[in-house]
Amino acid sequence: MRSITSAVPVGTRKLLALAISAAFASMPVLAASAQEPAGQKKEEKEATTLAALTVTAQKREEALQEVPIAITALPEQLLQDTGVRDVKDLQVLVPGLTVTSTQSEAQTVARIRGIGTVGDNAGLESSVGILIDGVYRPRNGVGFGDLGEIERIEVLKGPQGTVFGKNTSAGVINVITKRPHYNTTVEGELTVGNYNALGVSGSLNTPIGDNAAFRIYGAKRKRDGYTDVRTGAGPRTETEDGDQNFHTLRGQLLFEPTDTLDINLIADFTSREENCCVGVTTVRGATANIIDALAPDEGVVRVADPFARVAYSNRSTEQDIKDKGVAAEVNWITPWFDGATLTSITAWRDWGSINGLDFDFSSADLLYRDAKENESFTGFKTFSQEFRLTGSSDSFDWMFGAFYSDEDLDRNETYRIGNAYEPYLSVALLSMINPALGQSPTAPLFLSQATGRPFGTVFAGFGANDVYRQNAKSAALFTNNTWHATDALDVTLGLRYTTEDKKLDSTYSNPNGSPGCSAMLGPGGQARVAQALLARGVPAAALPQVIPQVIGFSCLPWANPLHNGRATHQESEEKEWSGTLKAAYQFNEHVMGYVSGARGYKAGGFNLDRVQSNTGLSSGGSGILPVNDTSFPGEFVDSYELGAKTTWADGNLLANATLFHQEYEDFQLNSFLGTSFVVRSIPEVVSKGIDTELLWQATDGLMLQGGVTYADTRYGDNIPGGDFVAPTGALYKLPGNRVSFAPYWSAAGSATYEMDIGNSLVARFNLGAKYMSDYNTGSDLDVEKVQDSFTVWNARVGFGARNKRWMVELWGLNLTDEEYVQVGFDAPLQNVSPAPNNPFNSFNAFLGAPRTYGMTLRVMY
Repeated sequence: MRSITSAVPVGTRKLLALAISAAFASMPVLAASAQEPAGQKKEEKEATTLAALTVTAQKREEALQEVPIAITALPEQLLQDTGVRDVKDLQVLVPGLTVTSTQSEAQTVARIRGIGTVGDNAGLESSVGILIDGVYRPRNGVGFGDLGEIERIEVLKGPQGTVFGKNTSAGVINVITKRPHYNTTVEGELTVGNYNALGVSGSLNTPIGDNAAFRIYGAKRKRDGYTDVRTGAGPRTETEDGDQNFHTLRGQLLFEPTDTLDINLIADFTSREENCCVGVTTVRGATANIIDALAPDEGVVRVADPFARVAYSNRSTEQDIKDKGVAAEVNWITPWFDGATLTSITAWRDWGSINGLDFDFSSADLLYRDAKENESFTGFKTFSQEFRLTGSSDSFDWMFGAFYSDEDLDRNETYRIGNAYEPYLSVALLSMINPALGQSPTAPLFLSQATGRPFGTVFAGFGANDVYRQNAKSAALFTNNTWHATDALDVTLGLRYTTEDKKLDSTYSNPNGSPGCSAMLGPGGQARVAQALLARGVPAAALPQVIPQVIGFSCLPWANPLHNGRATHQESEEKEWSGTLKAAYQFNEHVMGYVSGARGYKAGGFNLDRVQSNTGLSSGGSGILPVNDTSFPGEFVDSYELGAKTTWADGNLLANATLFHQEYEDFQLNSFLGTSFVVRSIPEVVSKGIDTELLWQATDGLMLQGGVTYADTRYGDNIPGGDFVAPTGALYKLPGNRVSFAPYWSAAGSATYEMDIGNSLVARFNLGAKYMSDYNTGSDLDVEKVQDSFTVWNARVGFGARNKRWMVELWGLNLTDEEYVQVGFDAPLQNVSPAPNNPFNSFNAFLGAPRTYGMTLRVMY
């Protein structure tokens, strides 16, 4: 087994060794020098500012420093100071957390310690669980919106399946919003910024009698796009992309009819109608020249300069996302078991996303998807119910619970073929065979000649129209119990049993009949292809190799008639155990050490895409045979942690560190193979390293927060399947190498200083930064997709009333205008080989946000 530092340069190893030593070497010394005996009871501890911070990481309120989990706890004021409005903003405060978006803001993915879900496949569930007020969101993108008024956010690192269930194999982001209270308050916010940003939000909280309170929050935000778009001949008219235009409304009604019962009802609605997202060219290959000739403008940028933020797209990237739901949380302090608390959380959610897509990311009219519900829609309707009974005694803290969810997933997916597709593919195929052939004036006519069909009719119109309907029912029983073996030693045992039943019905159709591929697969098809090749001077000896290549590219999934009329039904059933065992020892009032082991589980599922191979199996290589069984198995992780939580400066300095080792089995890798997304099960992925966190109230006015994560996350050396064999396998670079989006080093820090001005005014200053060492942004690890190390700096300066009646803030995000890529990908239809630096290949990327700045006015009464 490789050591944690085996792949790290010598100088960096010394830094890692120093970090580990600093975190753990002090433990025995502190134990020996403590003023209080090791057996001091927890309830006798002095209640101090930061030491009193509570979290609900084990679904009960506990002191942060007493929970044997690596947690980043972020309170309301810090989130406000750093401009966190959604989970994507959160990554600036959390080392080891990466959040990226691709073709739409609906396709947003969170990763912790380099582990996360990749790609556009709604059938693939999340590795990082998102919960908002106790309600699980079925995919990351479903949970990324304006979070409104946040009380705190907890980021739990490592598998959390015992308490939070399946699909938390990498961690959990637990969002707690503000609940109603019994004071009447009115709050408002007005924000203006560059890119014509304008945001307005407000909230009202008011009591309703003595036993009820109501809170409502609303927001509207708009902003121009970050990217200029060259639209060619259209029909797209929007000349910007990546804009923002959404509104959200959230209401809560709290009833507390007795001292032992509270009921909180929540309803929310969010609408986003935006244009997102175009990709920019990072590497311009020879295929771009063909597109140039088929577009009324350049087609693709002449010289790759991604951070000029100019993209080419003749088709709409309009997106329309609607998210709504209701929830009821009931907490009853029962007369049972010495006042055990019964909690019920009932929720129903309805989320839908309509997305237009210019599939070729150029202004030539090749391949696209219209922004219509019956052509490009992904939606979830989810009902969930959780019950928990929680109690405690002198020796035990215990919890037993049950969970049920019923999820309906609907997906409509289409491909429309533009009039430039046929000549582009003709020239590209000839250029691959022999670059000189692609220079011929008659090269655009090649596929017409190879099929015997009139030019312009080989590939055109409505190519593919597919419908997926999936139902997933999940049920679980779980328990999590802590035994206070002594006043200093706690032992925690948790178990969860999960059942998962999924049923998928898929129907496929090719409305245009796929005439090009049909002609090649029909009688005399190969002979016509051979004749067209011979007529262009291709040697007869090369035909056995070249003909399958021509047919393969002519029968890509959206143009393959073998899919037409298919209807498949698939079912899967999983019954799995997950659990955890932890031991925590309180050496003294300053130091708690813990060791833990956990088994996590992520559900299997089905590819919701046209999948084809040379064998008709998902494990096969490139080919044209439809795959009926698109299932992939569940993912498992065994995780081991050794951690320390230390408290200093009368409770105002918290310094924590965790060594971790995580072994994933059947890791679900979702890869874009140039034509479709396909999940591959990777036998082994190992992630190991150290997490460190610091929270320090240095003075009455100065707060420091930050941390450093070192993670070595890489694939196992042996991965079966043709895709992993060099030099032709699309994923041959994976075995033994680092996982994408997995930097060795990640650091985050924030400093906030508040000072009084006179008797009634106050000023606040916040400076924050996030550093990431280099990593690859592509799931296939192409060298063209490497992102160099970078740092993003944010700052905010505020001036206002000490009683918080008003505050004016000047802010800037990405102050240095750092240029970095979110996700790199093969330019669709413009890559011919996985070999590095192939001159034909073109690459695109979705970029990180540029520098933004503005002013915010807050008022409260």
